Amino acid sequence: MVSPFEMTAPKLLKKRNYQSALFGKFHLGLQGNNPYGDAMPHSLGWDYYFGWLDQTGDPSSIDTSAGGVGPVGTYSCGFVPGGRDGGADSGACYAPDNTCSAMSGDKADSNPPGRICRDNGGIFDPGKSCQAQVPGYINFALPNAHYVSPLVINHKNGRVESVALTDKRARTYRGTAPVDAAIDWINHRPKNQPWMATVSFASVHTPLQQPPVALLPVGSVDSNGFNCTKTGADWRVLSNQMTEALDAEVGRLLVEIGLASRVNGALVYSPEKTDTMIVLVGDNGTLGYTVKQPFDSQRAKGTAYQTGVWVPLVVAGPLVKEPDRDVSHMTNIADIYQLFGEMAGINVKKSVRRPIDSVSMLPYLTNPTQKSIRTWNYTEVGLNLQANGTINGPCQFSSSCSHIPVSKGVCEDNGGVWWGAGAESPAVEKTYCCEVQQWLHKQNPSQQTVKILPQASVGIRNDNYKLVRNTIKDYDANADACVDTQTDEFYKIDENVTLPKLDKAEDNLLDGTLTEEEKTNYQALLDKLGNYQGSVSHCQGDGNLDLVVDNKDIADWELFYKNGGKSSWYDINLDGLTDKADLVIIQQNLGMNCKSIK
Repeated sequence: MVSPFEMTAPKLLKKRNYQSALFGKFHLGLQGNNPYGDAMPHSLGWDYYFGWLDQTGDPSSIDTSAGGVGPVGTYSCGFVPGGRDGGADSGACYAPDNTCSAMSGDKADSNPPGRICRDNGGIFDPGKSCQAQVPGYINFALPNAHYVSPLVINHKNGRVESVALTDKRARTYRGTAPVDAAIDWINHRPKNQPWMATVSFASVHTPLQQPPVALLPVGSVDSNGFNCTKTGADWRVLSNQMTEALDAEVGRLLVEIGLASRVNGALVYSPEKTDTMIVLVGDNGTLGYTVKQPFDSQRAKGTAYQTGVWVPLVVAGPLVKEPDRDVSHMTNIADIYQLFGEMAGINVKKSVRRPIDSVSMLPYLTNPTQKSIRTWNYTEVGLNLQANGTINGPCQFSSSCSHIPVSKGVCEDNGGVWWGAGAESPAVEKTYCCEVQQWLHKQNPSQQTVKILPQASVGIRNDNYKLVRNTIKDYDANADACVDTQTDEFYKIDENVTLPKLDKAEDNLLDGTLTEEEKTNYQALLDKLGNYQGSVSHCQGDGNLDLVVDNKDIADWELFYKNGGKSSWYDINLDGLTDKADLVIIQQNLGMNCKSIK
């Protein structure tokens, strides 16, 4: 969870009177273990929030009953397809307000009535006519991945609105609803009022579903008969279509807030004529099933390898000189944070009370010949911090095992087999992936066991070389036990546009004899990693991040203690409670000044 004591981007921009809003996915905390609950976005500085605070942080599972009109498992994509795909070409479309419309279509139609009904927030009863009363099996209370979601709104006055699943706003495609809300909010900003709007898409995210047909290019693959719950070729097409839909909605956003226009269907955008900067950035990659060549499907999300952490970044607007150019120099998400402040005229490092590992990106925008500013870059991946050292259950994919999925549902939505609490097939519960490996080995010692993905992974690089350090709880067949292992790998990498040199297993330079150049770079990265990790201040008791432990920490602890005593940033001993045991730790460390700790 991101701490409310952090100087987040919206808090930083308030120094220049910016109004800030966030639309869409919120993946900075889970309300179930956050003392602010559904008000989390407001606690982090956003004036307005419109989006989804799903209990797992991701879209729910697909409702394969399509609203209760069939047994669970009948409709893998959450809607009734056309007759040629095992559904129906006519039926009754019930709306949440209890109205009903008869719908029918042609067997050759790429947008069958069941999909149209679902896309409009309704439930399609196949082959039936409208009834005076909604049939009892029609269920509007079922979430449905990207189409029916528990919408939450944080209003500027602090009021939190939980939108019912029967509300049209909660039954709109997750790639469309936040764009609608962002357009409305932006267009209602007062004249001369600076603002920042963040539209956070979860569009290309499991579980994958077909986006609305209207968002797809003419001639797109007809995916109505696809299986959305089974990995394979269908998932690749669906991920492409969800990307196309995202692209269409970004274009609509630009047009409807006045930054672009359409001429003969083409988007026309002249950034130098606007007063608004645009930043588009991807997240931390995707799981292997939808990874595309030349990237490495075995080293994607949840790792510090290039496929898991090297993501798209586009910056456009009036500050960019000579637009439509590529900048291949290293950047980091921390640099984007600093860029937001710099664009508003804020000295970021003087405005934030703790060190920030950022460098300025602004020269890359204003100077087309700017040389590389960063000399090294760092990334790390780890598991969720949980009470008393617990860990997500093991999730086995076709050839690997991971602790990233936070629940059985998320595991299965990603095509995995769950081995944690409630495991069903096989009905064997395990705590660690190495125990899964151990069980599989004992069933068939000659069978190759699954590869265990790292529980922690760090990467550090310079312009040409990269060091990756993985921490894994692995299975040792000789000892028949789980063992903690740490491995270092060393690669030569680049950003070649057509065929980048990636950190693939077969290219680990430590498997051979290093040249003098490689030895020099390897040692330099080892030293940099050691110095960097050694620079972290461990300031036990400093819950409010001001780098001192004092009476302010006691006062802040008391706020969370009196608010139910559940998980908070003052749960110092990480037992899931904010209680007097944490107060004792704070009192033991009173007077500690962490500003001087190096």
